[in-house]
Amino acid sequence: MLMTGKHIPRRAFLRASGVSIALPFLESMIPARALAAPVSKTRFVALFSPHGWAPTFWADNRTEGLQGVKIEKPDERNVGLGFIHQPLAPWRNQVTIVSGLDATASMPPPGTTGGDHDRAAAVFSGSPPKKTTGSDIRCGTSIDQMIAEKYGQETLLPSMQLAIEDPAANTGVCGYGYSCAYSNSISWASPNQPLPQEINPMAVFRRMYGDGSSLEERRIRRQTDSSILDKISRKLARFELDLPGEDRNRLHDYLDSVRELERRLQIAEKVSAESPSMNVPFGVPESFDEHIKLHFDLEVLAFQADITRVTSLMIARDISLRSYPESGVKTANHAASHHGEDPQKMEEYAKINRYHCECIAYFLKKLEQTPDGDGTLLDHSLIMWGSNMGNSNQHNHTNVGYLMAGGASGKHKARLNVTASGPTANILLTALRMMGVEKDSIGDSTGAVSF
Repeated sequence: MLMTGKHIPRRAFLRASGVSIALPFLESMIPARALAAPVSKTRFVALFSPHGWAPTFWADNRTEGLQGVKIEKPDERNVGLGFIHQPLAPWRNQVTIVSGLDATASMPPPGTTGGDHDRAAAVFSGSPPKKTTGSDIRCGTSIDQMIAEKYGQETLLPSMQLAIEDPAANTGVCGYGYSCAYSNSISWASPNQPLPQEINPMAVFRRMYGDGSSLEERRIRRQTDSSILDKISRKLARFELDLPGEDRNRLHDYLDSVRELERRLQIAEKVSAESPSMNVPFGVPESFDEHIKLHFDLEVLAFQADITRVTSLMIARDISLRSYPESGVKTANHAASHHGEDPQKMEEYAKINRYHCECIAYFLKKLEQTPDGDGTLLDHSLIMWGSNMGNSNQHNHTNVGYLMAGGASGKHKARLNVTASGPTANILLTALRMMGVEKDSIGDSTGAVSF
């Protein structure tokens, strides 16, 4: 490790009018007399998909047999990874696949039926939503917000809440006497305070870095396609004069990533403006693949610069009408999940599940490629994927799968396949403890999952 005489505060920014660029971790942020690098902070990501997965494909070790899908010859990395999870093979030593838990908080209250698609809020809170359509909503504080409450005051943004699908596009459902709040957000700051999920990547980018101090500045910059980095060029030149070469290279790599992401976001805005869609708000990519990758890239930059350490992302919404052509399946997500136990249709839904894992693999690779202290962002992150159903064809909330990835700064001792019992809130309690948030219980938990 290079020890320098120049000490830069960890929360350092390059500021100009209306722009504030948080810096990534640099060796120059370590005091010259320090004996070791400061301990890296652990980041947390909550990922939500509705409808569960194709039955027999979650904890199944089969790596062959789906028509029309090329499966690479299994090797030691694929042992224990079924068809859905094969894209995660490069990170098998940092992945835990949990089976057997029951989403009891997502089940209808005793003596009632219906509303199975109205309980996304329970996935990361472990608390059953109160049946109401009025303002007296009540669920539970979600684990991402419990983590943000502990660490959020140390960062520019306590947390970021992202989503892919617009709640106004009729892709969510609010029925059976349940408020739309329960299906519109997976992040709850308190039992009666859901947080909005932002679908527009450019809005997230501007929240992270600023967008000019006046309407005129913003108008001019958008018209000229200039970058926010143009405003700090002089300050940047002065700042890096005394930086050692390694820090200068790391800073340039980070700023190049910011500029490239901004360029992609500007293209998305232009495309949506020139080809308006009734189903896609201005600035939001029509392509799911590009949309989710932009969100993942924003999360990586936010973690790299310590803008936030906590994010949540709704990959899809209940009763999602979106299809995923990249998966090779034309059927919409929700329709595919109602496969009627038909083997061919179950295979189609498994391909959608697998494609979502490919998207998560993209995120893991970006985290792995980003240095952070004495390791990488993946080493210092905990990513948790969860759903509100097991077999969605039957609206079944039993045997619901959860997935954990990343090193969590040494706290996640991955074990590829874990079979547990009890409510899904038990794995939420496990995640909280990995993140240093000590709780005796959360929601309807009965004890943490051990592995």
